[in-house]
Order: sequence, then structure tokens, then C-alpha cells
Amino acid sequence: MRGKKGGAACGDRVEIKLTTAGQGVIETILPRSALLYRSDVYREKIIAANVTQMVIVVAAVPSFSEELINRCLAAAENQRIRGLIVLNKADLIEPTRAAAASLSLYRELGYPLLQISAKTSVTPLLPYLKGQLSVLVGQSGMGKSTLINTLIPDAERATAGISIALDSGCHTTTHARLFHLDEDTRIIDSPGMQEFGLHHIDGKDLAWEFIEFRSYLGQCKFNNCRHADEPGCALGEAAREGKISGRRLDFYRKLAILPGAMSRA
Repeated sequence: MRGKKGGAACGDRVEIKLTTAGQGVIETILPRSALLYRSDVYREKIIAANVTQMVIVVAAVPSFSEELINRCLAAAENQRIRGLIVLNKADLIEPTRAAAASLSLYRELGYPLLQISAKTSVTPLLPYLKGQLSVLVGQSGMGKSTLINTLIPDAERATAGISIALDSGCHTTTHARLFHLDEDTRIIDSPGMQEFGLHHIDGKDLAWEFIEFRSYLGQCKFNNCRHADEPGCALGEAAREGKISGRRLDFYRKLAILPGAMSRA
């Protein structure tokens, strides 16, 4: 950037001006179709721009955070980005079977859930990536870099083992990088994350990012209902009747920091 240290994000379309052979400056960042970022009270961290699909990579080992999955899906819905959950390390048969059972809720909601083993074959993933600008997100140790290396051997992304004692992976990717699979298919590998702050999504809008809640919003007894189990709350009643997942409602309440929120992550 001319005279700036930042501003452009991985995935941005830009206009540049060549200054010397092989060098140039970014003159303009073109309008973005989407901007994926996470935030807390103090700062924002841009992940990628113009992405059309978020690929949430999880694995049974080390254990994944379901709260993080819900945060990522909410961020994707907020930017009208497609969500795809990839359950990696499917060669770990028994742990993967248990993880798949837990994740079946998201398939029922309409999010594709794909089981693969990035070390052996990523062929089942290719049709989902075709024609998309996808971004890989997830905790460290889930196998994102291994997946990139299998898709694009020349990428040579660094990989590392996991800590059994800490039940977590080691950070190896330090910055986002975009790779071209073909002329109309691109994928961004992003650093591993343990948290995905949603401070930039207004509390009253957050419920809309839970897709199964939408048909019940506006149906509560009180217009200012916060869905914290107030009398006549349409979401609470739907959960009690089994029409929506009580687990997802608990996650929403925790993300919205509502009274009575429970964590089952």
C-alpha cells in the first residue's frame, strides 16, 4: 500500500502501479463482495476478503470446539458466505465416528458435512471447491496445512504434531495465503485459531445468523425479547418442543452473553 502499512486483505482485488521491474504499489482496493474478520472489544483481525465459501476444518484428535464452529458459521452467515464443515483425519475410525455423530446436527441444518483424510485423499472435497474462493478456518492441529499440501504439493506449508497432554495442535501457519487450484478455483489457508470473536455483529442481529431461528424471530410475546428464556419466547418454546436444537440455542445464548446461558461445548 502506498504510504500505508495495511488495509489490503488476502483475497482482495486491487489496482497496482508498477514502480520498478517486479515491484509496485497498491493504488486502490476494489469493492469487496465479502469481508471475513473476527473481533473483540479491543481490536479486529481481518481473515480474508471476497471469499464465497468458508471451509471449517475439524478433527476428532485433538478435540474440536463446537462453540468455535458455531461462531464461524455465524460469521459466514453474516457475510452470506457458504459454510462447509470438513471432518478431517477420517482414518482415525472410532474417534471420527463419534465426532461425526456429534456434528450430524449441522448436516440436519443444511450445512454439508464431509469426512476426509487429508493424508491420503482429498478427492471428495474437490467438487465443493470448484469455482469458489474458499477460506480454510479452524483450530491448530486440525490438518489445514496438510490438506493444502495434498491439494497443492508445491505449497509446502509447514505442518507440526499435536500435544496429547494439552489436547491441542501447534501453530505452523503464521499468515493467510491464497493458492490457485485452477483458473477459477482458489483457496486461502489461514492461521489456526482458538477463538472467533463476533463483537462486530450487533447482539440483536446475531440470532438471524442461526439459520434455523429465522422463522421464529418476530414471533415472541415481547418485541424486545432477548431469547434468554423470557415468557413467550418463540425460540425457547421451539426448543422445548424439539423444533430447534436446544444445544444451538444454548450456544446462541452464550455468544450473546445472555442470562441463563449454558455451555455444552
